[in-house]
Formats: sequence, C-alpha cells, structure tokens
Amino acid sequence: MTDIWSPNLYDGKHSFVWKFGASVIELLSPQPSERILDVGCGTGQLTAQIAESGASVVGLDNSPAMIDEARRLFPEIEFRLADAHDFQTDESFDAVFSNAALHWINEPEKVVRCIAGSLKTNGRMAVEFGGQGNVRHLSGAIEATSQSLLGEVVPHPWYFPSIAEFASLLDRNGLEVTQAAMIDRPTRLEGSDGLRNWVRMFGQHWLTQIPEEKHEQFLTQVEEIARPHLFRDSAWYADYRRIRVLAFRKERGRKQ
Repeated sequence: MTDIWSPNLYDGKHSFVWKFGASVIELLSPQPSERILDVGCGTGQLTAQIAESGASVVGLDNSPAMIDEARRLFPEIEFRLADAHDFQTDESFDAVFSNAALHWINEPEKVVRCIAGSLKTNGRMAVEFGGQGNVRHLSGAIEATSQSLLGEVVPHPWYFPSIAEFASLLDRNGLEVTQAAMIDRPTRLEGSDGLRNWVRMFGQHWLTQIPEEKHEQFLTQVEEIARPHLFRDSAWYADYRRIRVLAFRKERGRKQ
C-alpha cells in the first residue's frame, strides 16, 4: 500500500489533531508502571505525553513515514509498524489509547477484535475519532466536486459511527462502554489556504483519482462549494464531530 502520509504537513499544518488529544489522555488517566498501547500513533506526540506519566507505552501505526518520524522524535519510546486491522501482541496491555485514527479503518470489527485481544481483563480503552456527521459539509463539497470532474461520486472512505453503533460493536467483542459522548468541534484551519492543505493532507482518496493537471481546478471548486458553510471570520473551519468512548474489557467468558 502506498504511504499517503506526510509527517511534515501533518505536524506543520495540522498539529491541532494531536493537540486536541490531550483531553483524551485525561480520560485514559495513565498510571506509572502501566503498559499502554497507542493505536494510530502518528508522529508519536501523544505517545510521548502518555509516557510522561511513567507508563510504558508502545506506539503502533501503519504508515512507515509516520513511524520513522516518531522514532526520530522520541527514540526512547518503542514504535511498531503494524496495521490496526490485524495486529497481535505477545503481551497484554493495561490500556489502549487512540486519537483521530479509528475513522480511517474500513473493517471496524477486525480492529475492535484486535484491541480487545490486546487488553488484560478489566483493561480499558480510551478513544476519540470522527463520529456520525463528521466533516459533513467538507466531505460533501469534495464528493460534489469529484462528481463534476470524474462523472461519478467518489464517496468518502471513513468510518463515522453513531454512539449506539460503536457501543454495540464493542459489546459484541467483549468491551463494556462506561462513558460515551458525541462532541461538535468546529476547528479553525491555519492560513488562507487552510482548506486546501486539509484536502492535500487527508483527501488523497480523491486526489489520487484526479489527474494532477486538474488538482488546482478541483481545490478551487471544493472551496467554492464549502465557503458558505466553512468560511467565517476570515478563516476556514473543518466541521469536526468527534465520538469519545471509555470502555473496559469484560472478564473472558462472562455471561451477559
């Protein structure tokens, strides 16, 4: 699989993604001596913050570029190149953490099964990612533009579940939800080209299907469609909507 991630663009223009994750670390409440797995760790910024608690942390991501940058920035932390859909661990973890990563999965059952299998009994999972309705206007503008240029709608590739849908998935795989929330989080994008940079960073699903000579036309048209909803106070905004969940691994074999 081609690695679509640019660590420089991610940390340089979209650091808000991991900076918002600080509150998810509070939900995780890492403790000294705990062993914690960070699924979809990116460049390792939040992995390092968790490690500051005294916990032993392992970062996991399927992007070679992101893992290389994480290892460069935080050589004292263990980072593993692995796919969240089929990873296995030799050890059990006290907790699994994930921020802004699980909406990239395309087979959620497999991912949740892997997470559950990596947790000790009563181990916890603290995650936040795109929820139902996330980037509705932004993805709608991109889809409409793709239809105009390609003659067909190219739907977004993300997994944006409702609380009920995700809680049911967790329950089927031995994880009991104790806290869940859907959070509207309109997020200001940096610079006059903020929307374009967002599409360049996160919209490779569409850009790779559009001839390079039409990229400028594509980005201009996306801006035109999105402007009434996402441009205000002289700035672009991403219409983020996040699902945040805390769940615990049930005792194996426990009857429900």
